[in-house]
Amino acid sequence: MGYRFGVDDVAFLRSRHGAKALEMVSALPLTDRSMLADVTEARSRYAPHDAALIETVRCRRRAAGKLCHADDLLLTDDALQQATASPVAGHRATEIATRWPGAVVHDVTCSIGGELIELAAVPGIGGVIGSDLDRVRLAMARHNTVVQQSTGVQQSTGVQQSTGVQQNTGVQQNTGVQQNTVDPKSMAIGTGRVPTLLVADALTPTSRADVFLADPARRSGTGRVFRLDALTPPLLDVLMTYAGRPLVVKCAPGLDYQVLRDRFGFAGQVQVTSLDSSVREACLWSGPGIDDGRRATVMRTDADGTVRVWEITDAESDDVAVGDPGTFLLDPDGAVVRAGLVRHYAHRHGLWQIDPHIAYLTGDSVPDGERGFRIIERLPSTGEKVLRKALASYDCGSLEILVRGLDVDPDSLRKRLKLKGSRPLALVLTRIGRKGVGFVCEPGVRAG
Repeated sequence: MGYRFGVDDVAFLRSRHGAKALEMVSALPLTDRSMLADVTEARSRYAPHDAALIETVRCRRRAAGKLCHADDLLLTDDALQQATASPVAGHRATEIATRWPGAVVHDVTCSIGGELIELAAVPGIGGVIGSDLDRVRLAMARHNTVVQQSTGVQQSTGVQQSTGVQQNTGVQQNTGVQQNTVDPKSMAIGTGRVPTLLVADALTPTSRADVFLADPARRSGTGRVFRLDALTPPLLDVLMTYAGRPLVVKCAPGLDYQVLRDRFGFAGQVQVTSLDSSVREACLWSGPGIDDGRRATVMRTDADGTVRVWEITDAESDDVAVGDPGTFLLDPDGAVVRAGLVRHYAHRHGLWQIDPHIAYLTGDSVPDGERGFRIIERLPSTGEKVLRKALASYDCGSLEILVRGLDVDPDSLRKRLKLKGSRPLALVLTRIGRKGVGFVCEPGVRAG
């Protein structure tokens, strides 16, 4: 468990002295080997704020590949783990603006403000509100959504309702929230608008916003939680509180959305999103104008930092054949698999299945941007002697192992195979019917 921040810590980190201290601590290596010396150095200069400084720098470094402006953020370890990756949050914000032009959007579990930053950056959104019960995270959100460009501006760690946001926010009066005029040189990261922040329970509506966004916490003091009623706040309570209103709820990618439909009558769209081949989340879209259905959103980052996006839904045909393997084997993106859209994807690209219950697809070409494995040989079994002999015959040295439908640990198998060759190959292990089969393949390549 990471350091437990207090409001006083945030006040220090946001001060001029705190900013200078962060610059110094950021220059320390903070590695396992150097940690004792680094802690001693930080403590000698900045006690009692040394732990907050070190934890902030470590969190920023971990956030660098996930959140934009990571070097400017204040955050906790738990908040970072649950935070939405900036490209995913940005894509969602753009979709909200497209679906509901000019809408005021209220993130009722805003935490450190990651979603607020992206919402405020989209011109088509009329106003942004964030609320949370955690005053420390709200103070961090205030920092994260406002960059002070004048070092002479006095900052407050109290959660404040800013008059710098557009007036059409529909916020109900809350006498427990202070009023403050944001310095004109302040700006939200990436935009000139500053979100309104409120101390509020997600299950107690506090605004007349047009769209509501929620991300129930999936971690507790004992670790990750998986039961719907163990989330904070419970998922079903969120759905009931905002029933009949436009609502977007971010959930864990392993969410059993069919249970939501069958047992609890959820009506809306389930969107499963991946970023750079890692499934990041399942998102529930509900309310007026949202059709039932499933959607996979696949996001890929190019070498120049550009993020390409494509989507597929269950509105497309899933009429595909099952047959013998073609030239290539393909493992569809995890978002496609989790959304139950493997057959729809196959139909779109002229592919077919090797087994109706296995997600691997096959074809004589690889769709642009996707990764395929050219088949060298189909093996008669998945026995280790058969695998070892076949791989040795191809001078295999390094091996990527893909498994579906079989109880095989790729890392353990790779060690047992004791490969001694020089050629890189791929091994695909699966089943066709009840029989395990193996395919020796060339290394995976991405088409296009």
